[in-house]
Amino acid sequence: MTDPVADFLTRVRNAIGARQQKVDVPASRLKAEIARILKEEGYISNFKPTEENGHKLLRVYLKYGNNNEAAISNLNRVSKPGCRVYVGRTDIPRVLGGLGINILTTPKGVMTGRQARKEGVGGEILCEVW
Repeated sequence: MTDPVADFLTRVRNAIGARQQKVDVPASRLKAEIARILKEEGYISNFKPTEENGHKLLRVYLKYGNNNEAAISNLNRVSKPGCRVYVGRTDIPRVLGGLGINILTTPKGVMTGRQARKEGVGGEILCEVW
């Protein structure tokens, strides 16, 4: 697998399309940090690391509204292995005019674009969520 983050986003996107309650993805620290941010921002209900058959997994519990509407409308991978996208602290874009979030890897860790602007750091834009 050349792009584990894209695989994570695709699994979540497919699970939402199929109206699943939870989705299992192979675990890594970066994916756990992305899941933590998604939980803090209210896009998923919870996540927890598990293990099945000796493989470490990250179980992500998806969040739906009153009329079975998903909290996540779309997930979009921005920086890809073939074309990395880096931004400075003043160039961090807003997603849907502030209605969505973007997730960045910075020297201070994985954080949202809003947090990175507040802390005054730039980095690599991993994905956009709305």
